[in-house]
Amino acid sequence: MGKVHVLDHPLIQHKLTMIRDVNTGTKEFRELVNEVATLMAFEITRHLPLKEVTVQTPVGQATSNIIAGKKLGIVPILRAGLGMSDGVLKLIPAAKVGHIGLYRDPETLKPVEYYIKLPSDVHEREFIIVDPMLATGGSAVEAIHSLKKRGAKQIKLMCLIAAPEGVEAVQKAHDDVDIYLAGLDEKLNEKGYIIPGLGDAGDRLFGTK
Repeated sequence: MGKVHVLDHPLIQHKLTMIRDVNTGTKEFRELVNEVATLMAFEITRHLPLKEVTVQTPVGQATSNIIAGKKLGIVPILRAGLGMSDGVLKLIPAAKVGHIGLYRDPETLKPVEYYIKLPSDVHEREFIIVDPMLATGGSAVEAIHSLKKRGAKQIKLMCLIAAPEGVEAVQKAHDDVDIYLAGLDEKLNEKGYIIPGLGDAGDRLFGTK
């Protein structure tokens, strides 16, 4: 079973509180989401493999470590996931970026893929799917499925907040995927919103209604 990691670093928790605040405006909200994504990226990359190399310093030779050629990919779920991707790229600028667009079918209420663009070497990369909110889990489940059917073998999911229902849905459908969260909230309400949540992340990021 994939693990659920709730990241309790003080800076992440402090900034998440500001993100939740209804009085936080669009500009600040966008900046905070970006900053939290960068901080979360430190944790999600903690287990990258290293290899030993020798480098010349100004005063001698040093034996030290570098990342062992691991290929990474960042995949935001459109559109709200875009608010997190730049924050991750600040820490991992060499990562390739794919995109997945999903919409909800009005009759079945299930997510439907309408756009996907991924790096050509999918099977060689470890992917981090980013989306601010994991509510029902439908979009995340479908995004993971989209990557897997195109050859992805290593996938992690990174969200700001989640409801237990969404976590359960992802674990049931994809028990090999680790989930990284800044906050695990109480529940979903009857409309499928996370409680207490942070509102609609996409609208708050882009100033829409």
